[in-house]
Amino acid sequence: MKLSKPNIIVILTDDQGYGDLGCHGNPILKTPNIDSLHDESFCFTDFHVGPTCAPTRSGLITGRYANSAGVWHTVGGRSLLRRGLPTIGEIFSRGGWRTGLFGKWHLGDAYPYRPQDRGFQEVASHGGGGLTQVPDWWGNDYFDDTYMVNGKPVAFQGYCTDVWFRLALDFISRHRDEPFLCFLTPNAPHSPYNVEPQWSDPYRGLVPTEDRANFYGMIANIDWNIGQLRMHLVTLGLTENTILVFMTDNGSSCTDPGAHTAGLQGFKNSPYDGGHRVPFFLHIPGTPGRDIPVLTAHVDFMPTMCQLAGVQDELWKAVSVDGQSLVPLVTNDPEPWPQRIMVTDSQRLPQPVKWRQSSVMSDRWRLVNGSELYDSQHDRGQEHNIAQNHPQVVVQLRRAYEKWWDKVSAQYTEEIPMVIGSPDCPVAELTAHDWRPFDYTPSDDPNQQEDNGYLVFHQGQVRKGLGTRGYFEVEVCKAGTYRFRLRRWPKECGGSLGGTNAELSRWRKDIIAEKYHPLYEGASALAITHAHVRFGDQLSTTIADPRSPFAELILYLSSGTGHLEAWFTGPDFYRGAYYVEIDQI
Repeated sequence: MKLSKPNIIVILTDDQGYGDLGCHGNPILKTPNIDSLHDESFCFTDFHVGPTCAPTRSGLITGRYANSAGVWHTVGGRSLLRRGLPTIGEIFSRGGWRTGLFGKWHLGDAYPYRPQDRGFQEVASHGGGGLTQVPDWWGNDYFDDTYMVNGKPVAFQGYCTDVWFRLALDFISRHRDEPFLCFLTPNAPHSPYNVEPQWSDPYRGLVPTEDRANFYGMIANIDWNIGQLRMHLVTLGLTENTILVFMTDNGSSCTDPGAHTAGLQGFKNSPYDGGHRVPFFLHIPGTPGRDIPVLTAHVDFMPTMCQLAGVQDELWKAVSVDGQSLVPLVTNDPEPWPQRIMVTDSQRLPQPVKWRQSSVMSDRWRLVNGSELYDSQHDRGQEHNIAQNHPQVVVQLRRAYEKWWDKVSAQYTEEIPMVIGSPDCPVAELTAHDWRPFDYTPSDDPNQQEDNGYLVFHQGQVRKGLGTRGYFEVEVCKAGTYRFRLRRWPKECGGSLGGTNAELSRWRKDIIAEKYHPLYEGASALAITHAHVRFGDQLSTTIADPRSPFAELILYLSSGTGHLEAWFTGPDFYRGAYYVEIDQI
């Protein structure tokens, strides 16, 4: 199993659960190309990730637990990958690979957290955690959208998944004569469940809801594109030196009665296995592949790829990771594989809360939320809590969690600032997606997510003028005078501070599911009269012209870190500026 600087292609789908595959027993969904890949791969059947999108991605590209990487939420400034953590993109770039990412990133949209800032040399991606979210290009609807290509907006024709695969195939063609690392990360089948009828129609009448038909249609489209990708590799003569990985980022988001869970309990965001146990297929050319039923996780991905690729970079040698290489499992190393205890959790709060939505896992046991114990080998669906029958196991797993918590919580109070005034990014662009709350009191209910009005993450909320306001964690590179442009609408839509912009919708009723129309059609006007910016004890206020697309303010900023507030006021209301641009004069 020796490959010389192999190419690596990683296909990471969004919100597709363990049971959303034909090869995992789904009786309705057809995924022939993924099934074929499954049959030719090492299939890790007890592989775990974070229960939501951004945490999984942070662990995947750093080999570190999400909480220690600063990524324990998907919005609210807590999907920014902490600086100083080397990524797989940086390591492979330094090792001589061409690196590309096409699709979803979800680890920061502002400098220095963008994919092109973290080692990916060629990037085409959407904003936020999905199309139609606040940082995404205004009016994107999965069809004929505008994406950011190395930080610049470019309009594309076609369905989003088709575009991501088309760009990846072009990247592979252009770099066929040099090693490459290609992350292919479609936003599908994340909601809203939008897909062309040719893909969803075959499932109508076979499933109980329109959501399920569209969801399966999105996966069928992914499967077709994977078939095209594999044929492309054959055509280019790259199959013998290309490692191909297929995985998903968390449990299924489509939770209607038609769900096939492969016997697992829970969906996306659940601490039960259905929330974080996912397919992980590792195809290595020249090997037959087989099932590997050993407890493994996303943090093992980076050390595995580095060993398979023979990376010798000094940066990699200095990296401290929480995972370990899976190569010994693939090669049947005679040394016994160590028994491990691993932890995953779903926080989705401004600050993590101990034991919240957690699963402590061994090969046999699952300790959920610190008190429920399940035997995963005999109770796949986690239906029988047997904690009282095995108190010693509960104690062992709780001790392991305490050790894990001590490690990942060491940096919880450290802020993760976005940078302004950098010559590498002269204009900083911040959005409400990364608002931090002014104050927060956690609920005793682990299922309760209190947002205090600061969580504004999709364009439907912006249209309706929802939310209150929050602050940004920022670092000012250089002291000086800065210009701020505060917007109620993003600059690409051309809306005025006092306008509703209902006419600017690109929402296509002929294709998009009717249930999503209210989110993205129509809008509320805000009676904005003044705009304000505060950094530390520096404050600037101006009268806002409702006919203008932005309010401009000037403020002197000292260098260093601090909290930046930008907001509008009017008669009896205040509202954070959803979009803020900052440059030094």
